[in-house]
Amino acid sequence: MATAVAKKKETAVSTDVMDDILEFAGEGAAYDSSEMQIPFVRILQAMSPQLKKREAEYIEGSEQGDMFNTVTKQYWTGEEGVTVIPCFQTTKYLEFTPREQGGGFRGEIAPTDPVLQKTERQTGLAKEILPNGNELVKSDQHYCLVVDDEGSFQPVVIDMKSSQLKVSRRWKTQIAMQKIKHPKTGQLITPPLFGNQWKFTTVEESNDQGTWFNYAIEKIGLLENRDLLLEAKSFRDSVAAGEVKAAPEVEDSPSKDGEEIPF
Repeated sequence: MATAVAKKKETAVSTDVMDDILEFAGEGAAYDSSEMQIPFVRILQAMSPQLKKREAEYIEGSEQGDMFNTVTKQYWTGEEGVTVIPCFQTTKYLEFTPREQGGGFRGEIAPTDPVLQKTERQTGLAKEILPNGNELVKSDQHYCLVVDDEGSFQPVVIDMKSSQLKVSRRWKTQIAMQKIKHPKTGQLITPPLFGNQWKFTTVEESNDQGTWFNYAIEKIGLLENRDLLLEAKSFRDSVAAGEVKAAPEVEDSPSKDGEEIPF
């Protein structure tokens, strides 16, 4: 797995220092969970500022189709991908001022708000327009743990919009259809959401409006590490209880963080 972080040379830590680090594990690193903001993982597209050297968001070494962490700027190549454990999923409806009018995130709309039934599809584009002229963006947000080759992990949100929604629907269907045989009773059961690992890579897609990269998801299998399973369960419980939340949406436009999809 190639990442911006992995390419940096690390200094070896002596055994004595490592023993002290392990002894004092977690000390001073505990913060109010309400202040914790989970970063997004997104795909770099052709117009992403992360690919432009003069932009503040630039990520050295990254390419179109790579996936990246919006906070740490760590990235994973689209070909090699990254291992993901899904923990919680929610669907949000986001309101944005159109880019041609200056852009700007205007907040979330409740799923029960009747205004969602009054949108109109913009001619020629897969955009829903609210009665006030702003854009409505539906987002399936998957709270996950990204696991590296050494077994360490980080919490992230993989939010899927536009053409990514079809990938999200397929993934949710795969998760719901899973069955495993209980070793004692022989009964077929559905494993918990956080009981499986999945491989995320990216593939190129195109239509008459352009070319872009989208997610490709492949099942790896059941989690074998009990500690990791319990961490995933704990993360799920924290999100469900509202103790941790995704980082705020970017204020400029739906695509400012690198998701420049041409429809």
